[in-house]
Amino acid sequence: MDSNTSPLNSPSSLLLFIFITGFVIRSTVNAVGINYGQIANNLPPPEHVIPLVRSVGATKLKLYDADPRVLKAFANTTVDFTIGLGNEFLSKMRDPNSALAWVKTNVQPYLPSTKITCVTVGNEVLTFNDTFLNENLLPAMQSVHSALVQLNLDKNVTVTTPHSLAVLETSYPPSAGSFRRDLRAYITPILDFHVKTGSNFLINAYPYFAYKGSPKQVPIDFVLFQPNAGVVDPVSNLHYDNMLFAQIDAVYSALASLGYKKVPVQISETGWPSKGDEDEAGANPENARKYNGNLMKLIAQKKGTPLRPNSDLNIFVFALFNENMKPGPTSERNYGLFKPDGTQAYGLGLAGVSAIGGNSSSGGGNGSFAPPLLSPPAAASSSTGYLAISEAVSFFGLFLVSNVRRVALLDFVDFI
Repeated sequence: MDSNTSPLNSPSSLLLFIFITGFVIRSTVNAVGINYGQIANNLPPPEHVIPLVRSVGATKLKLYDADPRVLKAFANTTVDFTIGLGNEFLSKMRDPNSALAWVKTNVQPYLPSTKITCVTVGNEVLTFNDTFLNENLLPAMQSVHSALVQLNLDKNVTVTTPHSLAVLETSYPPSAGSFRRDLRAYITPILDFHVKTGSNFLINAYPYFAYKGSPKQVPIDFVLFQPNAGVVDPVSNLHYDNMLFAQIDAVYSALASLGYKKVPVQISETGWPSKGDEDEAGANPENARKYNGNLMKLIAQKKGTPLRPNSDLNIFVFALFNENMKPGPTSERNYGLFKPDGTQAYGLGLAGVSAIGGNSSSGGGNGSFAPPLLSPPAAASSSTGYLAISEAVSFFGLFLVSNVRRVALLDFVDFI
């Protein structure tokens, strides 16, 4: 599309474009978080992104760096920001002076105009199986937190780190969730840090990879939040009608098994690609629309998981834009809700939200659920430091661990 005709040519024309396409759904979705990645050379300037963020009702954005252009553009908005330090900064950030200098440069100048509420240190560090990174992670987190304390910013800005679900040794049934034994020596002191500072435990979870890995065994409706009979955890007797909630509860169980039952869990990444290679089953606009659209409806309902029914979902969708410079399979470049020109990658179909159905019950397992109202899909049509999504995944019934995109099936449980 020519830049002169792009809906992103100006903020005012973009707003008009959004209203014309019927994509304004702010009233139906609350507290949605979105990952704002920028591994692309064709993204709009940050000031033109603000209407897009508002159009999907997002109140939280997560960056993988501390891009000053973005932080300045979103000043005096109501958007909460999570900013990040890549894995390459861990060894440097364990030095208190370096951490203090970083906070003075990347956090303090933007407050309070830009609402920075969290700093992530590293990303999926523990599943790199890199002892050097592992040993630098917590000291780096502690140094950044200490810098915030020194500047009297710690009451408003927390410090944490996102993990891959591959930190779990057991994920099925959810009640048996446990952390890998070889990582517990690193995870336990990190959990102590979360308790001390009041920060969240972050997990990146992608049910898409469960389906991609075994499309004949994994029920597509179960991973897309569509009506289905669901499954029952044989130990807890809790009923699950979607895979993401089973993954989340497996993490809660793993935390409880180490004595950290009260540490809150946040899903720092989850999403579904709208396009993929021939061998990437399920990567299409229709499935992406169902996954993200249904997920946003569940977030709007402010319901928890079967194990934590009274806890609001704290989830960041991946991602805001398709990113054309990401390496790897085609799916890696097609997780965006939007194309770089500001048009939607697919219709989320959130107009007219209805209950998707209960997510928790005692016993049973063959409950029927009313289908959600979904409108027809639309026609398919530089930040660093975050990982390719396909690098590490764990999911309900199938526990996956990967090594540089090589996904190996460790366990399979017949759950249908």
